[in-house]
Amino acid sequence: MDRRSDVDTLWDNIEKLSAVCRAAGAHLPDEELKALQVGKAAVEAVHALHGLKVLTTCGDEHTWSEVQNDLVGAVIADLPAMQYIDPTGARATFDEILHRRTRRDREAAAAV
Repeated sequence: MDRRSDVDTLWDNIEKLSAVCRAAGAHLPDEELKALQVGKAAVEAVHALHGLKVLTTCGDEHTWSEVQNDLVGAVIADLPAMQYIDPTGARATFDEILHRRTRRDREAAAAV
């Protein structure tokens, strides 16, 4: 499977996940649902750091593998949050920002 197909599959899954989550929160106003999803994304990232620093309520230190698990949870929460904010433009916005943020890295790699 080529890279483009992987990205297509990722966004197809994000759209499906977003639809399920939107249905679960259908009783909430749209702006509140967006804010809650963005908050969920932030909490996932903070949880990764707290686990690494043994600040979780369970008191167990996280391994780097567990931190990676939490970070993937943050990504999984982040992409539907983007979908909530702009259902028709989330993917294009993601692609644009990814391209812009990685431009210098691509240029540096090409110079080597």
